[in-house]
Amino acid sequence: MPSAGRQLDPRRKPRQVRAELTRERILTAAAHVFAEHGYAAGTTNRIAERARISIGSLYQYFPNKDAILAELLIQHVDRGRWTEADQLDLSAGSLPATVRALVRDAIDNHGDDPRLLRIMIEEAPLSQELLDTVDRHGKLRVGQLRELLARHPDVRVRDLDTAAELILFTVEMNTHKLMADPRGIAIDAVENELVDMVTRYLRG
Repeated sequence: MPSAGRQLDPRRKPRQVRAELTRERILTAAAHVFAEHGYAAGTTNRIAERARISIGSLYQYFPNKDAILAELLIQHVDRGRWTEADQLDLSAGSLPATVRALVRDAIDNHGDDPRLLRIMIEEAPLSQELLDTVDRHGKLRVGQLRELLARHPDVRVRDLDTAAELILFTVEMNTHKLMADPRGIAIDAVENELVDMVTRYLRG
């Protein structure tokens, strides 16, 4: 991701429902435009046209397309919560199924639009809000995974904190790479190998 040398903060934080709906229309339109035309050709004029608003209205909310892309990535990160973790079976012998649920959740969270995901990874500039969001999300997921590992009777690792960090990083990075460019290897094959690798590690 490029470093933040440009204006990235949204100009207007919506306080009314109508303004929030307009902002979401801009973001939805931008996601379609970037995926269809690429980032270089995904101009604010195209985004405004797709959102059916004037270019002046768009600039009331975002100063440029960099700020729009940064906001799309922030939303993507915030959506990546493992919402079904507390429903898992943690009985003895269920570790492979538990790990598969983790891997499958990561794959599902990145499966909407491979081209847009690749653009967000490669083009989104780093803003302080994005860094804060990534840090907050990372701490949440690591804490969630650590608690789950601590409760599972099949887990045999020396350091649960380190194990949770390593597993989350391994699953997330490999999933990002796979879903952003899915041409090289079958998703099912990567899922199975990740599940086997993480399960063996956790069993000690």
